Amino acid sequence: MRSVTLVTGTSSGLGAEFARACARRGDEVVLVARRRDRLEALAAEIGGKAHLFTADLAAPGAAGRLMAELAARSLAVETLINNAGVGLTGRFADLPIDQQRAMIDLNIGVLVELTHAVLPQMRERRQGAILNVASTGAFQAGPRIAVYFATKSFVLSFTEALHHELKGSGIRVTALCPGPTATEFGPLAGFRNPRLRHFIGPPGPVVRAGLAGLDRNRAIVIPGLANKISAQSNRFIPRAVMRRIAASLKL
Repeated sequence: MRSVTLVTGTSSGLGAEFARACARRGDEVVLVARRRDRLEALAAEIGGKAHLFTADLAAPGAAGRLMAELAARSLAVETLINNAGVGLTGRFADLPIDQQRAMIDLNIGVLVELTHAVLPQMRERRQGAILNVASTGAFQAGPRIAVYFATKSFVLSFTEALHHELKGSGIRVTALCPGPTATEFGPLAGFRNPRLRHFIGPPGPVVRAGLAGLDRNRAIVIPGLANKISAQSNRFIPRAVMRRIAASLKL
């Protein structure tokens, strides 16, 4: 079995940046996304050995089919980067429930399924690494983006628990909690508030912080001082005030 780094959601944004960074470190990278042309362009850019899988991971059974294909190619996941995710802004009652359910399935269901799938081999080898991409939104409620923030709260809680469970096993587990980042995610999710541009940072530092934290087996990584303050502000600002602030940024 050949060891690989599996990165989901690699057609753009943080996923593509993770793939580039891991390839520069010498990893053999598995690229997974829906858009084949984007995957081929990224594979050509990073060079080296890249394995391409065109898949909509939110589709029923997609994660299982991906793992079966990896096994058929004798590829063992040494590092899993659960980056794939979607967001949707608007009032909960006004948004289509099928889109919100699909968000839950991808942001939570696929992440949990892939994590569960890679752990047996990691435990057998007594080594491995799992990086789950959460958000600074995981630390608070998100009016007008309620389900997305709730999915990221799940990712953070799940990852912290898994980090503790696997202490001493040789398996590193980290939750990466970035703030607003300059990717396609914001426009696709419906973020249009011009005030947000003051909080948006580049993806490179986020990826570097995430990989460095994973190497050190940190349970939680929050890149950037402003994001650290924002994520921890619920310790000294009433939650009712935090909700109003979050809601004002989603208008």
